[in-house]
Amino acid sequence: MKSKVYFTNLRATHKENLLVKVEKLLVAAGISESISKRDLVAVKLHFGELGNIAYIRPVYLRKIVEVIKSKGGAPFLTDANTLYAGTRSDSPHHMMTAIHNGFAYSVIEAPIIIADGLRGKSETAVTIGQKHFKEVFIGSEIVQADSLISVAHFKCHELSGFGGTIKNLGMGCASRRGKMAQHSMVSPGITKKKCIGCGDCISHCSQQAISLVNEKAVIDSTKCIGCGECILICVNEAIQIKWNQAIPVFLEKMVEHTMGVLKNKAGKALFINFITDISPACDCYPYNDAPIVRDIGIVASNDPVAIDQASVDLVNNEQALPGTCMNSALNPGEDKFKAVYPAVDWPIQLEYAEKLGLGSRSYNIIEV
Repeated sequence: MKSKVYFTNLRATHKENLLVKVEKLLVAAGISESISKRDLVAVKLHFGELGNIAYIRPVYLRKIVEVIKSKGGAPFLTDANTLYAGTRSDSPHHMMTAIHNGFAYSVIEAPIIIADGLRGKSETAVTIGQKHFKEVFIGSEIVQADSLISVAHFKCHELSGFGGTIKNLGMGCASRRGKMAQHSMVSPGITKKKCIGCGDCISHCSQQAISLVNEKAVIDSTKCIGCGECILICVNEAIQIKWNQAIPVFLEKMVEHTMGVLKNKAGKALFINFITDISPACDCYPYNDAPIVRDIGIVASNDPVAIDQASVDLVNNEQALPGTCMNSALNPGEDKFKAVYPAVDWPIQLEYAEKLGLGSRSYNIIEV
């Protein structure tokens, strides 16, 4: 049986603006069934790194919070701290970044609670008994919440090909230990011809895993946690992920963490993807490149697999925009995500999620 994915486009009139359409979308997708009176409702989103402006506009979150309250729920905005030493690696900086980016209580009318505590160590072990993990470590506030609303900005992603609901949950809700476990095989390599021995990567490595040997950077894989910050730091592009070894296992690990997030949320979770500002990389970067296709719309579902499959298909059915990083797969029907990250076999996450019973890749789109 095909899953239902509800869709609204971005057309608006003076009688029906986009905020009204968002509310109609949530109601149609069954938010009333996901929330009971007095439920503590975790609204999981990405607040955006400082300097990035592709994240979901705060005004949309305010409407989502308003709808949750109308159903009797008590919503809070949440995300888990990052592995890399950016502007969201601990709760104080994470919350300040969220406020700088427009998610203050005065705007959203919901508090910010970081899911894994002060330094990413407030976690709950969730037993899943799967191939890679018998148990996964999820931010405690996510586990303890009565209901979960995932609000994901759908875009490309350098490790998973695309970032949608599964990435927002599996990677985004994991504690620091959970994130490290997912990235454990994603130790980068160094192209010595490009390395100039500047040492910038050394000063930014939180694990002291990088050193200079004969004026070239060297990574100690036994210390590396795979956070990827050194890749962002190197202006010479001398540090790159070993794609062929890491990505398939990483994708399956991410899906298993998604399973852990949803284990105690049966019938109490709803998923929303904003297919807008579809940037070539994650919102974790302190910038965002030009979107690869036009803004498409917003989708909602109670199936995390179907919503991501539908979002992928909607993007791939578009004509690529001119003046972006893309130089192939420009036509409708061609794989935009493979064009941006050729070495990432993104369907693995959807195939594995379906195999684990998280949802179905078969869907019907219902326009609201």
